[in-house]
Amino acid sequence: MVRSRTIGSSVSTAALYAAMACIALLSLAPIWYTTAISFSDKAAAAAGSVTFWPQDFNLVSYATILGDPTFLGAFWISVKRVLLGGAINFVITVLMAYPLSKENREFRFRSAYMWLLVFTMLFSGGTIPLYIVVKELGLFNSIWSLVLPSAVPVFNIMLLLNFFRSIPKELNEAAEIDGAGPWYMLLKVYLPLSLPALATVTLFSVVNHWNAFFDGMIYMRSVDNYPLQTYIQQLVVQVNMQDISGDPNKLDLIAKMSNKTLNAAKIVISMLPILAIYPFLQKYFIHGIMLGSVKE
Repeated sequence: MVRSRTIGSSVSTAALYAAMACIALLSLAPIWYTTAISFSDKAAAAAGSVTFWPQDFNLVSYATILGDPTFLGAFWISVKRVLLGGAINFVITVLMAYPLSKENREFRFRSAYMWLLVFTMLFSGGTIPLYIVVKELGLFNSIWSLVLPSAVPVFNIMLLLNFFRSIPKELNEAAEIDGAGPWYMLLKVYLPLSLPALATVTLFSVVNHWNAFFDGMIYMRSVDNYPLQTYIQQLVVQVNMQDISGDPNKLDLIAKMSNKTLNAAKIVISMLPILAIYPFLQKYFIHGIMLGSVKE
């Protein structure tokens, strides 16, 4: 009987691993396929003959993007946006989530603030009022127009708030008896215990800032001020037959590259920074996605 149970458990475990492997492969397939297209020849991509291995391997699409002097400037603007916007989001998220995690007897008007936050999650003023506000504040062509409109990430505040509320109240009571104030409790108790939650909301902020492109299109008046995602959205293959008629290098370039291969290269380049960051936050993120699931 024990042996049959052991065999059955092994079979179940093997089936579970096989199912998870299939799901992982299905998730990675679109990324691999896009990467293969980005390294393929124009004709092969247009004919649909590219599967999961590049056809007529070349680096023309990547050379076109990386050779554009605007690319490095756009990349640096996106890096600055992530660093500045992520820092602002982190500070505001922590400073709002901590007091809102208290009871009404500890923080008067807590319920009113909570209703205001919930209201902003359900209703938005829309793009036009936001555009007018940014214009009247004189933020056009400025990095602040990319980070200030999203400075208060309400969803992240809710996540961190729930995690703070799951921390045992006995810790807070013991610290108060020892004379600890709110700032000491926040910096020495709550934040060290909330690393999974902080890593999760930080990852959300980084991804949102890195992937955003629409605000760069409407707030920036110069291509030199575009963030990376806005830049690659605007990048297209434009062919002028008069310009390439006597240039064999340009003819070879057009023969190997199309909008399809170029767009695939854009996607791959824009994914790389997030793929580089995620492994360092993964162990915290796995715990952080269960925010507030364990209640006292």
